[in-house]
Amino acid sequence: MKALKLLFIGDIVGRPGRNIIKENLRNLIEENNVDFVIANGENAAGGNGITKKIAEELFDAGINFFTMGNHVWDNKEIFSFIDTEERIIRPLNYPPGAPGKGSNIIEIKNNLKIGIINISGRTFMQALDCPFRTCAEEIEKINKITNIIVVDFHAEATSEKQAMGWFLDGKVSLVVGTHTHVQTADERILPKGTAYITDVGMTGAYDSILGIDKDEVIKKFLNQLPARFEVASGRAQLNSVLVEIDEITGLAISIKRLNLLK
Repeated sequence: MKALKLLFIGDIVGRPGRNIIKENLRNLIEENNVDFVIANGENAAGGNGITKKIAEELFDAGINFFTMGNHVWDNKEIFSFIDTEERIIRPLNYPPGAPGKGSNIIEIKNNLKIGIINISGRTFMQALDCPFRTCAEEIEKINKITNIIVVDFHAEATSEKQAMGWFLDGKVSLVVGTHTHVQTADERILPKGTAYITDVGMTGAYDSILGIDKDEVIKKFLNQLPARFEVASGRAQLNSVLVEIDEITGLAISIKRLNLLK
C-alpha cells in the first residue's frame, strides 16, 4: 500500500509565524518524509490577509498550497493575483462572482492528484452559502478525478466543525478545522476512514492571544473600546498535523499532531 504523507499547518500569523516556517519547515519535511504541505495563510501578512511577496516567500520555504478564510480580503493586494495563483484558494461558499476559487486539484507526483477544498462555517461567522451542501457538491466533481481530498473547514463553532467531520466521513481524506487558532487534542480517524481534527491550531507568537499582542487584547476586554491589534513578538510555535493517506482509496491511515516551539 502506497501512502501519501501530508502536512497541514495551522493559521500562520504575521512575522513570527512566517519566520518559524522559513527556519524549520524544510527540516520537518525531510524528517517526516512529507510529500505535500498545505497551510492556512489568511493571517500571514501582519495578521491580516496575504500578499504576493509573502506567499512567494512561504512557497520557497516549502509550503505547496494555501487555504484562506474570512480574512482573505483584508489585504486588498489579494485581488490582483488570486484569480491567477493556482496555489491559493478562498472559501468555496462565497457567492458566485467572488474572485478566486474555492477548490483546486493539484498533481503531486507520478500523476497522483489531490483535491483541496476551503469552506467557511456559518455559526458566529458571515452568512455565506450552506457549507455542507456546497462542499458535498464539490466533492462529487473532484471524485471524478481523484479520491484524495482535503477539506479546510474554517469555522468558529466546535459543534459545526464536528458536524462537518461526521458529514464527510468516508467521502474525503481529511477534514481539518482552522480559524480559532487553538489546537484541539481530538485528532482521530473516523469510522469510515476520514482523518479529523477540530482545529489544527496556529503558527505564530507563543506568548500571545491567538497570535496578537496579549496586552492590547486584555485592554479591549476590560474597557470595550476600539483597539488596534498588533501581531505579538517573541518565541513562536508551529502547530500542524501529519496525515498518511492511502493513495488508492484516498482514506486516511493515520493522523498525529506535529508541533514546534522555538
